[in-house]
Amino acid sequence: MHLIQLFLPLYDNKHQALPGSLFNEVRQELVERFGGLTAFSRAPVKGLWQDNDDTVQDELVIYEVMAKTLDRSWWADYRATLETRFRQEQIVVRTHEISLL
Repeated sequence: MHLIQLFLPLYDNKHQALPGSLFNEVRQELVERFGGLTAFSRAPVKGLWQDNDDTVQDELVIYEVMAKTLDRSWWADYRATLETRFRQEQIVVRTHEISLL
């Protein structure tokens, strides 16, 4: 079993708030494809990283889905789609192999 996490920014690269409809669309797509979703969206998480000598910060929500198999090709395409929709250079999508207890 795989746990797939999507780190979605609340603001684009020009610091403009992204519309709620984008997040609703992603939620709907993931629920339809994977049968469920967990959203960490009440208090945005903060992401920090170094870009040359500057520290860059993002406010994010995290969506998680579980899948029996991992279709890397589908996820690569979906990540590219999300990067376009959310006007980002890169959106982090990561996976962990998990066992259900």
